[in-house]
Amino acid sequence: MNQPLPFPQRPGRAAPVAPLLQGIPLLRLGFRPFYLGSALLACLAVPVWVLAFLGHIPLGVSVPPLLWHAHEMLFGFAVGVIVGFLLTAVKAWTGLPTPRGSALGALALLWLAARLAAFVAPYPVYAALDMLLLPAVAVSLLIVLVQARNKRNVPLISLLLLMALANGVFHLSVMQVIEVPALSALYAELALVLMVVSVITGRVVPLFTKNVTPGLTMNIPRKFELTLLAVTALALLLWVCAAPAPLAALASAAAAVLHAVRLALWKPWVTLRRPILWILHLSYAWMPIGFALLAAAQLGWLAATLAIHALAVGVVGGLIIGMLTRTARGHTGRPLQPSRAETAAYAMVMLATVLRVLVPAVQPQWYVGALHGAACLWALAFGIYMVMYTPWLLRTRLDGKDG
Repeated sequence: MNQPLPFPQRPGRAAPVAPLLQGIPLLRLGFRPFYLGSALLACLAVPVWVLAFLGHIPLGVSVPPLLWHAHEMLFGFAVGVIVGFLLTAVKAWTGLPTPRGSALGALALLWLAARLAAFVAPYPVYAALDMLLLPAVAVSLLIVLVQARNKRNVPLISLLLLMALANGVFHLSVMQVIEVPALSALYAELALVLMVVSVITGRVVPLFTKNVTPGLTMNIPRKFELTLLAVTALALLLWVCAAPAPLAALASAAAAVLHAVRLALWKPWVTLRRPILWILHLSYAWMPIGFALLAAAQLGWLAATLAIHALAVGVVGGLIIGMLTRTARGHTGRPLQPSRAETAAYAMVMLATVLRVLVPAVQPQWYVGALHGAACLWALAFGIYMVMYTPWLLRTRLDGKDG
């Protein structure tokens, strides 16, 4: 028996044809390869680092192990996610194509080659490969934004170029070409990532929250947002430049207060039944906590590593696991309703932050156990992402659309 057509056809009129999808799905949009690679790096790098740090295994990298860990989590993991997000978002903001196909594949392979070169190549080769990605992405995105006359988002390109500069300073420092502490370059990179977070969350978190909460209103004055960004930038600059402790601590405390007020203005309590939203709000809650800890550290009241990990694991890691799931679901044509496994992954990253930051602050003698627990939870969270999302990222969207 002949099957009926899906909709009536007019005589003499050809049936509509679905748009031709070009290339393998993995290389159709930037989030696909970069989210996949960054999640894999998160799964592997943290437990490997903890085992090496505690003396259980040799690390075998061409850079001092502590610097490798910090660098790869910032310039490998966080930058990989930022690049994937921006390659995807700029296409949505402008309606113009961003690198895809072979061009996207080349960028992804460059990112991967740098990660592997730390283990198998001389340091200058690792450094050269690692320094190429950010300028290449910045130029490609700038071309698209200029073509679209999208001036609003050009400052994000400036942040990418500043990240590239920080990366260059890091590598030149390690190679003893310049006399700048390598840790200062890493602090600068964390500061730049936090500025990107401050800008992007200010745009998307209130929007996402309002979109699913009927009748919810948020009155966030533009002057407040600009003041928050300025104070945040100042606090981070004073920290990176090792300014006098009282001044730097005061700026960090002010930033903590402003971020706490911003979070309250977002009304996080309305998200309690929506995990895909509460992970964004809960992760952002580590921003005021992190700045408060940073102020205390600058006054010598506690170890600076606690503040750094509150910001790096709690804020950056938490927002990344939230956005990795949300944007990947949306851009693969799936509903924005996380499964229990994804919700568990959110909780694991938040619990990992507690173990890495708060437990050592209260009970220093539990440090090693807390470190093991935090690493396991972190790896499990991103392992869940890998298991669930790898098939989705390797296949065409459910709705058959391009991207």
